[in-house]
Amino acid sequence: MPTRILPAGADPDAVRSLVTLLSQLPDAEPQPPVTDSTQLVDTLARLTAESVDELPEVVVVHERIGPVPALELIREVALRFPAVGVILVTTDASPGLFAAAMDSGARGLVALPLSYEEVASRVQAVAQWSTGVRRHLGHGGADVLGGAGGTVVTVSGAKGGVGATLTAIQLALAAQASGRPTALVDLDLQTGDVASYLDVQFRRSVVDLAAITDISPRVLADAVFRHDTGLALLLAPAEGERGEEVTDRTARQIIGALRSRYEVVVVDCGAQLGGAGAAAVETADTALLVTTPDVVAVRAAKRTVRMWDRLQIRKAEETTVVVNRHSRSTEIQPALVQRITGTALARTAVPANFRELQAVVDAGRLHELDSRSTVKQALWTLAGELGLAKAPEGAHRGGGRGAVGFRRRKE
Repeated sequence: MPTRILPAGADPDAVRSLVTLLSQLPDAEPQPPVTDSTQLVDTLARLTAESVDELPEVVVVHERIGPVPALELIREVALRFPAVGVILVTTDASPGLFAAAMDSGARGLVALPLSYEEVASRVQAVAQWSTGVRRHLGHGGADVLGGAGGTVVTVSGAKGGVGATLTAIQLALAAQASGRPTALVDLDLQTGDVASYLDVQFRRSVVDLAAITDISPRVLADAVFRHDTGLALLLAPAEGERGEEVTDRTARQIIGALRSRYEVVVVDCGAQLGGAGAAAVETADTALLVTTPDVVAVRAAKRTVRMWDRLQIRKAEETTVVVNRHSRSTEIQPALVQRITGTALARTAVPANFRELQAVVDAGRLHELDSRSTVKQALWTLAGELGLAKAPEGAHRGGGRGAVGFRRRKE
């Protein structure tokens, strides 16, 4: 089925160039362009009145549009027509504008001058997101809207200290670096360290959303910290005891709200199972369980998998184990971990090389880890394996040959 794309802009030459490029995309069906914000909103309203299926999957808004400014227009479209994905075309591709566009509800940003590869990539990603929203709308109406859209990956530790937070951060950084708007959530509510690893001083946390029954885009934006890397961070509270305020219901609402606004949502669930973490694992598209190749950690991984199964949170075969600090000299190899736990196994194992990490961990600058680091290469390869990002060329690959199961648990 072709992707319907509605261009919007006041500059005739710019819009003509945009339409020409869009016409070259495979399976694209550009619609007649609209020239101002009023015409765009009226067109979408008319199509909505006929059927949601009549709406274009993608709206491309040029920065030169009026009378309503581009960001305000995007916010209105996102709120009134949430099944439509909006891409902003702009000469300013700075992190500040990127953050503002995402906060307004855009699903992507394309810099001028236009590049075929960039436009094709953004349109494809946004069209897939829009299709996912509509599929969910067709099975449950507006109640499921907040849970449609982006991919949710949870990262849990078999026990404390196995590297779950490191894994979550690098997966999120890899997704963000691939051009996919990404949120990183710290649901290790009592002892979360995402802020420490990324050198963040923050005022708001996930707890600020606990008492809110309707998490609007504006409320969510107020609680999110925008990191220098472009990551949207929703952090654990500085006072660990306040973590009890975040219930399983709150976690579902928060993840649903993030899922509707970001292409990728990575959730650090820590090693201790609480209601919020359980809800996250249950609703995730992919649930990772990180372990190290030693007897204590692998036994802990097996206990966790069995507990998740007993509590009907997630089945073993729907859980994917990631082996961290892997070495060919260790007696316990990834294939054995898979047999013991009964889970799927990530093909990529993360090598044991703390020396590469020590400086950036001590400085709280994990996002500055050298690209030559074998640990970073492995984790970014894992992100590619999960479909979150493009794996780096020449990246380290290791681990067992076990089956990989990255599917969302069926209700």
